[in-house]
Amino acid sequence: MKSVLLPTDFSENSWNAIKYALRFFKDEPCVFYLLHVHTLDLSVINSPSYGDPGIAIEDVYTKPSKTRLLRILKQIAKTHHNSLHHFYTTVDFGFFIDVIRKHVDEKEIDVIVMGTKGASGLKKMIIGSNAGDVIVKVKCTTLIVPEDASFKDIEEIAFPTDFSAFNNYKTLKPLMDVLDRFRSKLSILHVGKGLKELNLDQLENRELLQDFFEAFKHEFFFLSNPKLEEAVQCFTESRGISMIAMVAKNLNYFQQILFHSRTESISYHTKIPFLVLHETNQ
Repeated sequence: MKSVLLPTDFSENSWNAIKYALRFFKDEPCVFYLLHVHTLDLSVINSPSYGDPGIAIEDVYTKPSKTRLLRILKQIAKTHHNSLHHFYTTVDFGFFIDVIRKHVDEKEIDVIVMGTKGASGLKKMIIGSNAGDVIVKVKCTTLIVPEDASFKDIEEIAFPTDFSAFNNYKTLKPLMDVLDRFRSKLSILHVGKGLKELNLDQLENRELLQDFFEAFKHEFFFLSNPKLEEAVQCFTESRGISMIAMVAKNLNYFQQILFHSRTESISYHTKIPFLVLHETNQ
């Protein structure tokens, strides 16, 4: 049974991510953990009531969040009837990333699903938004669901890569699972001058990807464009891409596609989910 962590700040974006997750995993047995992370700021800690046994933090700060989590469960119950799915709610305190890491370890989480505000939100990730920090700092498969993304069958997944990094089987296994479950096609995308420009290491890594995905529908594409994010935009639009998958280790591509500073002509950030894969030990 798959363990899925659903961090929520009770925003529309996080609710959209929850809805997406329920449909994305509709045919798979899952335990969903709805988690709200509450950070006590200095104003709370320094307030006269903090530490007063007559005014428990549990009552003042935790219970309202638990109530809101129960409301989410009621929303889910109204529209989502799936005997394969089970739900638990948790409110925790501390630094956001530390809490996420703790729950990933304790609950043996397979996938984190989070919402984001799209282009403007992703643009701010690099300076410390929660979603951006999770992508970079938590070594767990993470599905980022933009604000305008709505679930549809995963027919084709784009996998941008420069072939510069070796990816082991465990790193790519979550992507293989998606390909198998949805019978999707994988489009492995390299933006550059074509196959001839690849060095020996890149050629070897390309061959390894060919071997890894041999059992799945896949195709290699070589595009020439000096601006990576524009090439990805053109590719996703022209082919109706359902999801973009990337390995976090592939920093050159990863940073340009997720954290670039130009957003006026780039719409995939607001519409297409990102599946972020992390390197694991073999």
